[in-house]
Amino acid sequence: MLFDIVHPADVLFFKRPMEMLRERGDELTVLSRAKDVTCGLLDSFGIAHRPVSRAGSGRAGLAAELLRRDIAVFSEARKFRPDAMLGFGGVAISHVGRLLGIPAISFYDSENARLQTRITWPFIDKLYVPQSYAGPTPERRTTRLPGTKELSYLHPAAFHPDKDIACAGGLDPERDNVFLRVVDWRANHDLGKAGWTLEELRALISRLEVQAKIHLSSEINLPEDLASYHYRGSIQEVHHLMAHCRLYLGESATMASEAAILGVPAIYCGRDFPGYVRELEAAGLLRCRDDEATLLLDEEIDVQLARSPEELRAARDRYVADKPDWAEAVIEAVDRLAGFAPKLENYVQEAKQG
Repeated sequence: MLFDIVHPADVLFFKRPMEMLRERGDELTVLSRAKDVTCGLLDSFGIAHRPVSRAGSGRAGLAAELLRRDIAVFSEARKFRPDAMLGFGGVAISHVGRLLGIPAISFYDSENARLQTRITWPFIDKLYVPQSYAGPTPERRTTRLPGTKELSYLHPAAFHPDKDIACAGGLDPERDNVFLRVVDWRANHDLGKAGWTLEELRALISRLEVQAKIHLSSEINLPEDLASYHYRGSIQEVHHLMAHCRLYLGESATMASEAAILGVPAIYCGRDFPGYVRELEAAGLLRCRDDEATLLLDEEIDVQLARSPEELRAARDRYVADKPDWAEAVIEAVDRLAGFAPKLENYVQEAKQG
């Protein structure tokens, strides 16, 4: 199997499926991308990989990178000749798969990535999306799964938060802890958008640090006066800390969803609100606030901090109870292409139309 890893979240999503495939004897090739902590995260998990592109910036930079990545993935796939190629989004593998006749499987969950989906969906062999996905999908080539992608690596049956690891990562066990996340808005679906200003970020930190220890994770370089708030733990163990926080507040929909699946109150301050975020909000697991409300968060913060951990975990357990383990769904996707009987027939719903 060939895995196309282009974002740190892809590493987390595919980590367990890679382990499961290796355990049964499958040979894997992992192609990576120099994007944020993607390569470092692969290294920390001991996953051998080959970087074949570096994240571009702006429309021209992203277009040039896509061309380079398509060529690199084509070269590697032609040499390795995998039985299937897997990716989250799957732009390059969709093109290469069509050229080489190798099945390409994509998992995806962001309806707002319209440019990316327009150049991927016509070529992808099989697409898996959450049931909540509201965007167009390829007709007769789409399977809808209940739940969210975080159930591949944070499903309660697979992930068990460790307080000792959390403390090693900076958790203060004597007071409330809050996790803040800032993104760089350079992804293809973020072009033309912007997040918190430094003044807004400083105001949020000043408001929160009165009652909690702040753990700040940022994709951008921040000024020295904010350096003391940076998350100091290892990147592969951040979820142990998040699981012991009393609140997540940030611009990342993925990390907001991770907090929700961990049973931590989450406030997502986004610019787009994909279906899975709205589903988690309807389940009482997170709150969505748009960009016009970033300076009006005081009341929402108080509401979320007042919720008991037991209440949140109960809501999380109700949500997860009838959802599949998405790591198993990845294995099933591979096995379906090989003609094996599906393992998750009670969960998956084939889309009759795109």
